[in-house]
Amino acid sequence: MTPSTDPLAPPSLKFFADLSVTVGKPQEVGATAQGLRRLIPITGGSAAGVGWTAQVLAGGADFQLVVTARMAILDARYCLETDGGDLIYVENRAIRSGPPELIARLVRGEPVDPAQIYFRCSPRFETASPALQWITERMFAGTGVRQPDKVVMRFFELA
Repeated sequence: MTPSTDPLAPPSLKFFADLSVTVGKPQEVGATAQGLRRLIPITGGSAAGVGWTAQVLAGGADFQLVVTARMAILDARYCLETDGGDLIYVENRAIRSGPPELIARLVRGEPVDPAQIYFRCSPRFETASPALQWITERMFAGTGVRQPDKVVMRFFELA
């Protein structure tokens, strides 16, 4: 059986978009029973795919839970507005892990070599746009880099 006819072949990755999401000062809830709870306001940014661009609208947030000294679970929710005026709701869940001293630096908002941090995400999209409806019917995966004032990500469609 060839990969093109094998329904159980591993999916390939097809580039979907590059995003740069600017963030504000973290709101620290503190150490809860689940871990260190933080809310990171999303203040803007941009997205670009093949043949399209969008702005990241202010008003979203990344609801973070630092569960161990090595790992954080991220749950970002925000909205994109495409150059054509369509709105896309983004729900992006991620895992970020690395050596405890580097995770502590990220929590403090300090720069860290992204090669030392595992940052993978699973974005999901909702839209009322008929032309973009296909993105609600697909799965996506991505990689990310946390910088002091923004998060840079690359999303891929699982083809």
